[in-house]
Amino acid sequence: MQKIKVLLADDHSIVRDGLKALLDEDPIVDIVGEAANGKQVIAFCEGQKPNVILMDINMPEMNGIEATRAVVSSFPDVRVLVMSMFGDQKFISEALEAGAMGYMMKNVGKDALIEGIQTVHEGKSYFTRDVSEIMMAKYMKSSSVKSPDNLVYNVADLTRREKEIIKLVADEMTNLVIGDKLFISSRTVETHRRNILKKLGIKNTAGLIKFAVENNLLE
Repeated sequence: MQKIKVLLADDHSIVRDGLKALLDEDPIVDIVGEAANGKQVIAFCEGQKPNVILMDINMPEMNGIEATRAVVSSFPDVRVLVMSMFGDQKFISEALEAGAMGYMMKNVGKDALIEGIQTVHEGKSYFTRDVSEIMMAKYMKSSSVKSPDNLVYNVADLTRREKEIIKLVADEMTNLVIGDKLFISSRTVETHRRNILKKLGIKNTAGLIKFAVENNLLE
């Protein structure tokens, strides 16, 4: 079995050391590097691409949100799994908007950590239960997904291709996988996704999926 190449990005060496001690003996994980800030993350990816980056948010020089955005833009086949002490809705939303595939708190256990790494490596989203509950509470109350009367466009204005992409996004497919399936580039998929969010007045992927469910686009 080919190991999953993981880059540890955290500004605290004691945290990186702890993660290495936790993961070094695992048969499917290979710690290939460390970074203390976002700039080091980008430099590492330019030299050798990890499969998964275990990304902290609060780092100097370039924080984890900025680094995630840069990684997703320049290295779309590299998955980002955020591991943070911040459980605020704001940070979770910003991480997802930047392109992170998953989010977990730093109090997570070894089994969940390895499961998260495996899941995002497969191109699927991963959130621990506490993070999912935080996001669900937000979107139950959120006004960020506008009602049909307030939309700049409504469902009928979506193109066939946009509806296809929404369904594939809801199936937790990455831009790369969606592009292969639709015979277009991953950058074209990303452009479609940005246009869809802007057209519908939605801020992120979680909001898009909620909109799709409410408007029966996944049937």
